[in-house]
Amino acid sequence: MRFEHLDLNLLVALDALLKEQNITRAAERLHLTQSATSGVLARLRAYFEDDLLVQVGRKMQPTPYALELQQPVSDVLLTIRSSIITKRTFDPAGSKRHFRIVTSDYLVTVLLTRLLRRVQREAPLCTWQIMPPSESAADMLTRGEIDMMIVPEQYLIEGRPAELLFEEEHVCVVWNQNDQVGDQLTLEQYLELGHVSVEFGHTRLTSIEEWFMAQYGVARRLEVITQDFNSLPQLVVGTNRIATMHSRLARICAQQWPIRILPAPVKLPTMREFMHWNPITNNDPMHRWLREKIVETVAEEDFSG
Repeated sequence: MRFEHLDLNLLVALDALLKEQNITRAAERLHLTQSATSGVLARLRAYFEDDLLVQVGRKMQPTPYALELQQPVSDVLLTIRSSIITKRTFDPAGSKRHFRIVTSDYLVTVLLTRLLRRVQREAPLCTWQIMPPSESAADMLTRGEIDMMIVPEQYLIEGRPAELLFEEEHVCVVWNQNDQVGDQLTLEQYLELGHVSVEFGHTRLTSIEEWFMAQYGVARRLEVITQDFNSLPQLVVGTNRIATMHSRLARICAQQWPIRILPAPVKLPTMREFMHWNPITNNDPMHRWLREKIVETVAEEDFSG
């Protein structure tokens, strides 16, 4: 089918080529041969009168015009998928939808494990991809490459729909044989001890570091930095180190690891966890079903405190 002399099927190929910036990977996404995908790129270049992708060394880089096209093309395809192709009536039991959710391992442990047990009974053919937070997650949500983020409030994108799921407090954990710490922590002890903390990506520490600097003008003494919350208790075992972590996750980890849970010496900021999605999926029946299941899981699994 053509619109203004453009074969609309080529938009799907253009979207894949601009996202992958690689003929081989784009061909795999499109279920075409490499030669066929190269032919499609040639047709796109002829229509737009632009190279679109240029070989630079071993990589292909988009031209300035291609970068201008990338978001509009992605938006058009996302609109078609959510507003035209998606059926207005739906049957979760027969759906083969593949959901992609960006969230931390903390939320996988305390929420998504429970959610996926619930939805497996209602939608056994659906598949799931859980992806860790990254610097590109917000752009992926905007482009429709992921279905949802479940993240703390500070990572919400302005103008995108979000719903508060629950609030979370922080506690401290130490090895249960750590004789440097009693049943209570002073702020002085807390700052003197070596800490295990979490860093996302290459530069972003948890907001606790920023909060301590703003409140007290001091930073915690970080001795170990990891990239997931579930490893925090494991990394204090056998040491005199301390970790600050989510209270729900700490209670779960205390059933598996020899740790003690202590109240923080100061009132740390309450964390507010939200589910966050692209507004274009507001009326997508399967997406709406997923949001309802998340809310039901939070309500029934006692996330009130």
